[in-house]
Amino acid sequence: MSRIIYQTDDGGVAVIIPTPQALESMSIHEIAKKDVPTGKPYKIVADSEVPSDRTFRNAWEVDPDTLTDGVGA
Repeated sequence: MSRIIYQTDDGGVAVIIPTPQALESMSIHEIAKKDVPTGKPYKIVADSEVPSDRTFRNAWEVDPDTLTDGVGA
C-alpha cells in the first residue's frame, strides 16, 4: 500500500492514507491531487517508508526536494 506525503506549513510532514474503496474508483495520483492542499508538492511512497512508531511523529521531516510526484490541485 502507498502513502501520500507532503510538507505542512510549519515544516512537519502530513501523511495521507488512501482507503481501498477510494483506490477502487481513483488512482493514487488522482487522490493526491484532490486531497493535498493546492500548490503543495507531494510524493507517493511505500508504506514501509513512513515510520510505524508514531511516538515522535511531530518531529518527522521531509526534504522538500524529494516531493516530486505532483502538486495538489
